[in-house]
Amino acid sequence: MQGELNSPLTPLGQAQAVRQGEILAGCDLKGFAFLSSPQGRAVQTAGIALAQIAQNIETDPRLREIGVGDWSGLLRDTLPLPEADDPYMAQYEIAPNGEGIAAVRERCRAFLYDLKGPAVVVTHGVTGRTLRELVVGTTGLAGSDIHGGQGCVYHLKNGSQKLIS
Repeated sequence: MQGELNSPLTPLGQAQAVRQGEILAGCDLKGFAFLSSPQGRAVQTAGIALAQIAQNIETDPRLREIGVGDWSGLLRDTLPLPEADDPYMAQYEIAPNGEGIAAVRERCRAFLYDLKGPAVVVTHGVTGRTLRELVVGTTGLAGSDIHGGQGCVYHLKNGSQKLIS
């Protein structure tokens, strides 16, 4: 459980960021804002993926990953796994001194409310999933691969999402 801890990108993460940059380079991003979580691993990803595209990348603390409190740095498989439809997401609700999904949802909602136009957003697994759910709705995610999306580029528009590869 990394949460708000930081670690540098692994070679795989660096390669994924390069690939994200290749994907984004093929998109028309005129007029887009470029925003990133302020956490080092997201800033590093944004720097690699957007190096040839963005003149300026702004950070927004609302894009940080979910805080997991006392579980920061612990291995997920050593922690209690609640009985739930999605037990791994439910773990975030029981993390002692953790942030919880509702708080992430509120800061993501505030971020989207303040967004003034199209944007490329570099964020983290739970935060990205929450943003996608807010934009496309629960039904928009139904039947899709709703994992955190590490290494993925999603295009969200008009209540739908498309995984660009």
